[in-house]
Amino acid sequence: MRRLFSSRPPLGRLRRGWGALIMANRHLRALRIIERERTGGGATDLPAPWPLALVDERTKTYAHGHGPLFHRTFSVRAVDARHDAAELIETLSRDLDAGAPPHVVTFARERGEPGRMLLGDEYRVYMPAPWDGPVRVILRTERSFRFGTLAGHLEAGQIEFRASDVEPGVVDFEIEVWSRAGDRAAELFYRRLVVGREVQAGLWVQFCLGAVRLLEGRREGKVREITRRVPARELDTC
Repeated sequence: MRRLFSSRPPLGRLRRGWGALIMANRHLRALRIIERERTGGGATDLPAPWPLALVDERTKTYAHGHGPLFHRTFSVRAVDARHDAAELIETLSRDLDAGAPPHVVTFARERGEPGRMLLGDEYRVYMPAPWDGPVRVILRTERSFRFGTLAGHLEAGQIEFRASDVEPGVVDFEIEVWSRAGDRAAELFYRRLVVGREVQAGLWVQFCLGAVRLLEGRREGKVREITRRVPARELDTC
């Protein structure tokens, strides 16, 4: 049951369906503050390999996926921030939901100690259907952390959250995603219908805005989204 319901909203399919509508509405309203760029990609867009110590039979890398790989970054700058980059990442590592749009996505810990994030910890990300999926922490630094997907996730890839101090009171926050459909059914939803990519874009744009809020600063300029598409045929040669 813990894999079907989390202790925080959204609870059950109905709540998650409602969360999808909320997400769509927020995304439409946020389009005016998003600067988008889409280009072709190549071998340089692939994520770093998993640390060997964290690889097991549940590991699901981009090589296990189907179709093209989408390398995406979502970034925002906060000015007049009352907290620095390390404080932001520490806050998120204690409670990932703090930066997430409420009633749309939640991170349920499945392995590890509450209130901290260490290598090997595992979470289940509950998103508007069908984007629930298990992930494992494969990188953790003072100013960043990275997840890798596990078996059962509808995507195959990695995602990294990081922050950097530009100068006192100015912090850059960025989410970098390397994602590929986890199976052929997901490829249809994710690539051909484009729905999955827009759900993902809406979520991470809202997360960037949540980071600005946690920094207690204000957004400078637009949220920048860059998408680089690596064709499947190129992945087979990498």
